[in-house]
Amino acid sequence: MSSFLIALIIIIIVGVGYWIYQTSTRIVVVEKAGQVFTARKLYINPKTILPIVILIIALFIVISVRIIPVGHAMVKFNILTKRFSVSNEGIAIVPPFIYKTYIYDMRRQEYTMSARKGEGKRPNIDDSLWSPTKEGLQVGIDLTAWYRINPDSLIEVHRRIGPDYDEKVIRPAIRSVVRHVISEYPIMDVYSAKRREIQEEILKRVRQLLEPDGFIIEEIVLRDVHFTPDFAKAVEEKQIAQQEAERMKYVLEKEKLEAERKRIEAEGKAKAIEIVSRKLKEYPEYIKYLYVDKISDKISVIVSDQGTILNLGDLKKKNSK
Repeated sequence: MSSFLIALIIIIIVGVGYWIYQTSTRIVVVEKAGQVFTARKLYINPKTILPIVILIIALFIVISVRIIPVGHAMVKFNILTKRFSVSNEGIAIVPPFIYKTYIYDMRRQEYTMSARKGEGKRPNIDDSLWSPTKEGLQVGIDLTAWYRINPDSLIEVHRRIGPDYDEKVIRPAIRSVVRHVISEYPIMDVYSAKRREIQEEILKRVRQLLEPDGFIIEEIVLRDVHFTPDFAKAVEEKQIAQQEAERMKYVLEKEKLEAERKRIEAEGKAKAIEIVSRKLKEYPEYIKYLYVDKISDKISVIVSDQGTILNLGDLKKKNSK
Protein backbone atom coordinates (compact mmCIF):
# COMPACT_ATOMS: atom_id res chain seq x y z
CA MET A 1 0.00 0.00 0.00
CA SER A 2 1.37 3.40 -0.97
CA SER A 3 2.19 6.05 1.63
CA PHE A 4 -0.30 8.42 -0.03
CA LEU A 5 -3.13 5.92 0.45
CA ILE A 6 -2.17 5.31 4.07
CA ALA A 7 -2.14 9.06 4.74
CA LEU A 8 -5.55 9.44 3.06
CA ILE A 9 -7.05 6.68 5.20
CA ILE A 10 -5.69 8.28 8.39
CA ILE A 11 -7.17 11.65 7.41
CA ILE A 12 -10.56 10.04 6.71
CA ILE A 13 -10.57 8.16 10.03
CA VAL A 14 -9.67 11.31 11.98
CA GLY A 15 -12.33 13.31 10.13
CA VAL A 16 -15.04 10.70 10.68
CA GLY A 17 -14.09 10.33 14.34
CA TYR A 18 -14.41 14.04 14.85
CA TRP A 19 -17.82 14.01 13.10
CA ILE A 20 -19.05 11.16 15.33
CA TYR A 21 -17.77 13.00 18.36
CA GLN A 22 -19.74 16.11 17.39
CA THR A 23 -22.97 14.37 16.37
CA SER A 24 -23.20 11.53 18.90
CA THR A 25 -22.25 13.25 22.14
CA ARG A 26 -24.29 15.50 24.43
CA ILE A 27 -23.28 17.95 27.14
CA VAL A 28 -24.86 16.92 30.45
CA VAL A 29 -24.72 18.23 34.01
CA VAL A 30 -23.14 15.81 36.42
CA GLU A 31 -23.08 15.99 40.23
CA LYS A 32 -20.31 14.22 42.00
CA ALA A 33 -19.17 14.55 45.60
CA GLY A 34 -21.40 17.56 46.09
CA GLN A 35 -19.96 19.29 43.07
CA VAL A 36 -21.77 20.06 39.83
CA PHE A 37 -19.93 20.14 36.49
CA THR A 38 -20.59 19.51 32.78
CA ALA A 39 -19.38 16.58 30.71
CA ARG A 40 -19.87 14.97 27.27
CA LYS A 41 -21.51 11.57 27.06
CA LEU A 42 -21.87 9.36 24.01
CA TYR A 43 -25.37 8.56 22.84
CA ILE A 44 -26.13 6.06 20.11
CA ASN A 45 -27.68 8.04 17.30
CA PRO A 46 -29.46 5.84 14.71
CA LYS A 47 -28.65 8.42 12.05
CA THR A 48 -24.91 7.84 12.46
CA ILE A 49 -24.93 4.03 12.46
CA LEU A 50 -25.44 3.59 8.71
CA PRO A 51 -22.69 6.09 7.67
CA ILE A 52 -20.30 4.44 10.11
CA VAL A 53 -21.02 0.98 8.69
CA ILE A 54 -20.61 2.25 5.14
CA LEU A 55 -17.35 3.95 6.07
CA ILE A 56 -15.97 0.80 7.69
CA ILE A 57 -16.83 -1.27 4.59
CA ALA A 58 -15.30 1.34 2.27
CA LEU A 59 -12.11 1.49 4.33
CA PHE A 60 -11.86 -2.29 4.35
CA ILE A 61 -12.16 -2.38 0.55
CA VAL A 62 -9.63 0.43 0.12
CA ILE A 63 -6.98 -1.22 2.29
CA SER A 64 -7.67 -4.55 0.53
CA VAL A 65 -6.92 -3.21 -2.95
CA ARG A 66 -3.46 -4.10 -4.26
CA ILE A 67 -2.06 -2.90 -7.59
CA ILE A 68 0.29 -5.40 -9.22
CA PRO A 69 2.72 -3.72 -11.70
CA VAL A 70 2.91 -4.77 -15.34
CA GLY A 71 5.12 -7.82 -15.81
CA HIS A 72 4.83 -8.87 -12.17
CA ALA A 73 2.84 -11.43 -10.20
CA MET A 74 1.79 -11.60 -6.56
CA VAL A 75 2.01 -14.73 -4.44
CA LYS A 76 -0.67 -14.77 -1.69
CA PHE A 77 -0.49 -16.95 1.41
CA ASN A 78 -3.66 -17.43 3.43
CA ILE A 79 -2.61 -17.74 7.07
CA LEU A 80 -5.94 -19.39 7.97
CA THR A 81 -6.10 -22.07 5.27
CA LYS A 82 -2.31 -22.18 4.77
CA ARG A 83 -2.72 -22.19 1.00
CA PHE A 84 -0.93 -20.28 -1.73
CA SER A 85 -2.46 -18.53 -4.72
CA VAL A 86 -1.22 -16.20 -7.46
CA SER A 87 -2.62 -12.92 -8.80
CA ASN A 88 -1.31 -11.51 -12.07
CA GLU A 89 -0.71 -7.88 -13.08
CA GLY A 90 -3.55 -5.44 -12.47
CA ILE A 91 -5.82 -4.90 -9.46
CA ALA A 92 -6.34 -7.59 -6.82
CA ILE A 93 -8.46 -7.62 -3.65
CA VAL A 94 -6.42 -8.95 -0.74
CA PRO A 95 -8.14 -8.83 2.68
CA PRO A 96 -5.73 -7.52 5.32
CA PHE A 97 -4.68 -9.60 8.33
CA ILE A 98 -5.59 -12.78 6.43
CA TYR A 99 -3.06 -12.83 3.59
CA LYS A 100 0.66 -12.31 3.35
CA THR A 101 1.75 -11.16 -0.09
CA TYR A 102 4.99 -11.17 -2.11
CA ILE A 103 5.57 -9.46 -5.47
CA TYR A 104 7.77 -11.19 -8.10
CA ASP A 105 9.19 -9.81 -11.33
CA MET A 106 8.12 -12.17 -14.15
CA ARG A 107 9.95 -10.32 -16.94
CA ARG A 108 13.35 -11.15 -18.40
CA GLN A 109 16.06 -10.52 -15.84
CA GLU A 110 19.82 -10.36 -16.22
CA TYR A 111 22.66 -11.42 -13.99
CA THR A 112 26.07 -10.03 -14.96
CA MET A 113 29.44 -10.92 -13.48
CA SER A 114 32.08 -8.49 -14.70
CA ALA A 115 35.54 -7.22 -13.83
CA ARG A 116 34.53 -3.66 -14.66
CA LYS A 117 33.36 -1.54 -11.78
CA GLY A 118 29.85 -0.18 -12.20
CA GLU A 119 28.59 -3.30 -14.00
CA GLY A 120 26.74 -6.35 -12.78
CA LYS A 121 25.06 -7.26 -9.52
CA ARG A 122 28.17 -6.38 -7.54
CA PRO A 123 29.32 -3.16 -9.22
CA ASN A 124 31.87 -2.10 -6.62
CA ILE A 125 34.17 -5.12 -6.92
CA ASP A 126 35.91 -7.23 -9.53
CA ASP A 127 33.23 -9.89 -9.97
CA SER A 128 34.85 -11.69 -12.90
CA LEU A 129 34.67 -15.49 -12.69
CA TRP A 130 38.17 -16.98 -12.45
CA SER A 131 38.55 -20.62 -13.36
CA PRO A 132 41.39 -23.07 -14.16
CA THR A 133 41.69 -24.30 -17.76
CA LYS A 134 42.67 -27.78 -18.95
CA GLU A 135 46.36 -26.91 -18.48
CA GLY A 136 45.71 -25.54 -15.00
CA LEU A 137 46.12 -21.89 -16.04
CA GLN A 138 43.79 -19.29 -14.56
CA VAL A 139 41.42 -17.43 -16.86
CA GLY A 140 38.80 -14.82 -15.95
CA ILE A 141 35.34 -14.86 -17.57
CA ASP A 142 32.90 -11.93 -17.79
CA LEU A 143 29.41 -13.11 -18.65
CA THR A 144 25.74 -12.14 -18.66
CA ALA A 145 22.83 -14.54 -18.16
CA TRP A 146 19.27 -13.71 -19.21
CA TYR A 147 16.54 -15.65 -17.43
CA ARG A 148 13.00 -15.44 -16.06
CA ILE A 149 10.77 -17.29 -13.63
CA ASN A 150 8.52 -19.98 -15.09
CA PRO A 151 4.95 -18.74 -14.33
CA ASP A 152 3.82 -22.31 -13.68
CA SER A 153 6.50 -22.73 -11.01
CA LEU A 154 6.16 -19.40 -9.19
CA ILE A 155 4.62 -20.85 -6.02
CA GLU A 156 7.30 -23.55 -5.80
CA VAL A 157 10.04 -20.95 -6.34
CA HIS A 158 8.57 -18.91 -3.49
CA ARG A 159 8.17 -21.88 -1.16
CA ARG A 160 11.56 -23.52 -1.74
CA ILE A 161 13.83 -20.55 -2.59
CA GLY A 162 12.22 -17.19 -1.90
CA PRO A 163 12.55 -13.68 -3.36
CA ASP A 164 16.38 -13.62 -3.23
CA TYR A 165 16.67 -16.47 -5.75
CA ASP A 166 19.30 -14.64 -7.82
CA GLU A 167 21.89 -14.89 -5.05
CA LYS A 168 20.72 -18.23 -3.66
CA VAL A 169 20.43 -20.17 -6.92
CA ILE A 170 21.27 -18.28 -10.15
CA ARG A 171 24.73 -17.07 -9.23
CA PRO A 172 26.06 -20.29 -7.60
CA ALA A 173 24.72 -22.45 -10.44
CA ILE A 174 26.31 -20.36 -13.19
CA ARG A 175 29.67 -20.12 -11.43
CA SER A 176 29.77 -23.86 -10.80
CA VAL A 177 28.92 -24.76 -14.41
CA VAL A 178 31.40 -22.26 -15.88
CA ARG A 179 34.25 -23.69 -13.79
CA HIS A 180 33.46 -27.24 -14.89
CA VAL A 181 33.21 -26.34 -18.59
CA ILE A 182 36.30 -24.12 -18.70
CA SER A 183 38.38 -26.86 -17.06
CA GLU A 184 37.72 -29.08 -20.10
CA TYR A 185 39.29 -26.72 -22.66
CA PRO A 186 42.81 -25.40 -23.34
CA ILE A 187 43.29 -21.73 -22.60
CA MET A 188 43.64 -20.63 -26.25
CA ASP A 189 40.36 -22.37 -27.13
CA VAL A 190 38.65 -20.32 -24.43
CA TYR A 191 40.18 -17.15 -25.85
CA SER A 192 39.38 -17.66 -29.51
CA ALA A 193 38.89 -20.92 -31.39
CA LYS A 194 36.04 -22.55 -29.46
CA ARG A 195 34.55 -19.64 -27.60
CA ARG A 196 31.11 -20.08 -29.18
CA GLU A 197 31.17 -23.81 -28.49
CA ILE A 198 32.03 -23.18 -24.83
CA GLN A 199 29.22 -20.64 -24.54
CA GLU A 200 26.69 -23.14 -25.90
CA GLU A 201 27.94 -25.85 -23.56
CA ILE A 202 27.59 -23.55 -20.53
CA LEU A 203 24.05 -22.62 -21.60
CA LYS A 204 23.06 -26.28 -21.99
CA ARG A 205 24.36 -27.29 -18.57
CA VAL A 206 22.90 -24.27 -16.75
CA ARG A 207 19.50 -25.06 -18.25
CA GLN A 208 19.75 -28.66 -17.07
CA LEU A 209 20.58 -27.43 -13.58
CA LEU A 210 18.09 -24.56 -13.13
CA GLU A 211 15.01 -25.42 -15.18
CA PRO A 212 13.86 -28.09 -12.65
CA ASP A 213 13.90 -25.32 -10.01
CA GLY A 214 11.45 -23.22 -12.04
CA PHE A 215 13.70 -20.91 -14.05
CA ILE A 216 13.78 -20.41 -17.83
CA ILE A 217 17.34 -19.68 -18.98
CA GLU A 218 17.10 -17.75 -22.26
CA GLU A 219 20.75 -16.99 -23.08
CA ILE A 220 24.25 -16.84 -21.64
CA VAL A 221 26.85 -14.59 -23.28
CA LEU A 222 30.61 -14.71 -22.67
CA ARG A 223 31.44 -11.02 -22.77
CA ASP A 224 35.18 -11.02 -22.16
CA VAL A 225 38.13 -13.23 -21.27
CA HIS A 226 40.94 -12.13 -18.93
CA PHE A 227 44.39 -13.59 -18.37
CA THR A 228 46.79 -13.25 -15.49
CA PRO A 229 49.37 -10.46 -16.07
CA ASP A 230 52.21 -12.95 -16.70
CA PHE A 231 50.25 -14.97 -19.24
CA ALA A 232 48.92 -11.85 -20.96
CA LYS A 233 52.52 -10.65 -21.40
CA ALA A 234 53.54 -14.05 -22.82
CA VAL A 235 50.62 -13.98 -25.28
CA GLU A 236 51.56 -10.46 -26.39
CA GLU A 237 55.19 -11.50 -26.97
CA LYS A 238 54.05 -14.54 -28.93
CA GLN A 239 51.80 -12.43 -31.14
CA ILE A 240 54.65 -9.99 -31.80
CA ALA A 241 56.93 -12.90 -32.73
CA GLN A 242 54.28 -14.34 -35.06
CA GLN A 243 53.81 -10.98 -36.76
CA GLU A 244 57.59 -10.65 -37.23
CA ALA A 245 57.75 -14.18 -38.64
CA GLU A 246 54.94 -13.36 -41.08
CA ARG A 247 56.77 -10.20 -42.14
CA MET A 248 60.00 -12.09 -42.75
CA LYS A 249 58.11 -14.75 -44.68
CA TYR A 250 56.69 -12.03 -46.90
CA VAL A 251 60.15 -10.49 -47.44
CA LEU A 252 61.69 -13.86 -48.33
CA GLU A 253 58.85 -14.66 -50.70
CA LYS A 254 59.25 -11.28 -52.36
CA GLU A 255 63.01 -11.78 -52.79
CA LYS A 256 62.43 -15.28 -54.15
CA LEU A 257 60.01 -13.95 -56.76
CA GLU A 258 62.45 -11.18 -57.69
CA ALA A 259 65.28 -13.70 -58.12
CA GLU A 260 63.03 -15.86 -60.30
CA ARG A 261 62.17 -12.83 -62.42
CA LYS A 262 65.84 -11.96 -62.92
CA ARG A 263 66.64 -15.57 -63.83
CA ILE A 264 63.93 -15.64 -66.47
CA GLU A 265 65.07 -12.26 -67.77
CA ALA A 266 68.70 -13.43 -67.99
CA GLU A 267 67.69 -16.63 -69.77
CA GLY A 268 65.71 -14.56 -72.27
CA LYS A 269 68.66 -12.29 -72.98
CA ALA A 270 71.02 -15.26 -73.34
CA LYS A 271 68.60 -16.89 -75.76
CA ALA A 272 68.39 -13.68 -77.77
CA ILE A 273 72.20 -13.37 -77.94
CA GLU A 274 72.45 -16.98 -79.08
CA ILE A 275 69.97 -16.38 -81.89
CA VAL A 276 71.76 -13.20 -83.02
CA SER A 277 75.15 -14.97 -82.99
CA ARG A 278 73.81 -17.80 -85.10
CA LYS A 279 72.35 -15.35 -87.64
CA LEU A 280 75.57 -13.43 -87.88
CA LYS A 281 77.45 -16.64 -88.71
CA GLU A 282 74.96 -17.48 -91.48
CA TYR A 283 74.53 -13.94 -92.76
CA PRO A 284 77.45 -11.63 -92.02
CA GLU A 285 75.51 -8.68 -93.38
CA TYR A 286 72.86 -9.26 -90.69
CA ILE A 287 74.78 -6.87 -88.46
CA LYS A 288 74.01 -4.11 -90.92
CA TYR A 289 70.32 -5.00 -90.72
CA LEU A 290 70.35 -4.78 -86.93
CA TYR A 291 72.09 -1.42 -87.21
CA VAL A 292 69.58 -0.13 -89.70
CA ASP A 293 66.65 -1.51 -87.67
CA LYS A 294 67.56 0.82 -84.84
CA ILE A 295 67.51 3.86 -87.16
CA SER A 296 64.41 5.96 -87.63
CA ASP A 297 62.09 4.96 -90.49
CA LYS A 298 62.39 8.46 -91.96
CA ILE A 299 66.07 7.91 -92.95
CA SER A 300 66.42 6.02 -96.30
CA VAL A 301 70.10 6.62 -97.30
CA ILE A 302 73.34 6.72 -95.27
CA VAL A 303 76.72 7.97 -96.58
CA SER A 304 79.26 6.13 -94.43
CA ASP A 305 82.33 7.62 -96.18
CA GLN A 306 83.12 9.44 -99.45
CA GLY A 307 82.88 6.34 -101.52
CA THR A 308 80.12 4.31 -99.74
CA ILE A 309 76.39 4.95 -99.97
CA LEU A 310 73.91 2.57 -98.26
CA ASN A 311 70.38 2.30 -99.59
CA LEU A 312 68.39 1.33 -96.47
CA GLY A 313 65.27 0.35 -98.36
CA ASP A 314 67.13 -2.24 -100.47
CA LEU A 315 68.96 -3.57 -97.43
CA LYS A 316 65.75 -4.08 -95.47
CA LYS A 317 64.09 -5.83 -98.40
CA LYS A 318 67.09 -8.12 -98.85
CA ASN A 319 67.23 -9.15 -95.20
CA SER A 320 63.47 -9.53 -94.98
CA LYS A 321 63.72 -12.24 -97.63
